[in-house]
Amino acid sequence: MRWNMIVLASCLVTAGCAGSSMAERQDADIQSSLQYDSVPCGQLLAQRNALAQQHNLSTKAKPTFSNPAMGFGPFMPDVRSKAKQDADKATGEMDAMNRSIDRRDCGKPDQQKKLLPG
Repeated sequence: MRWNMIVLASCLVTAGCAGSSMAERQDADIQSSLQYDSVPCGQLLAQRNALAQQHNLSTKAKPTFSNPAMGFGPFMPDVRSKAKQDADKATGEMDAMNRSIDRRDCGKPDQQKKLLPG
């Protein structure tokens, strides 16, 4: 029994250190929105909509994280299907695009600037 626990613990550590743990891969799906700030609004909206359509996702999709039991996330191997991994990556990209779109007020009519009487 003792050897089984040692083997199990070493397997978990090895799986987590191999760079393919679920927590590490899910963290990698999150992206910075700053990379999209130089993309014109119209092009960025079209990119986001195409990505959502390709993966059958909502344009307002947010990344989700699994909650492995007892804090073993860094040691759990990533067992998601390839389709799920691709959809999660697309969700992270779309979330970054949405943050850039919101920050720059893309897709909204230009606000009329009112001059104060002086």
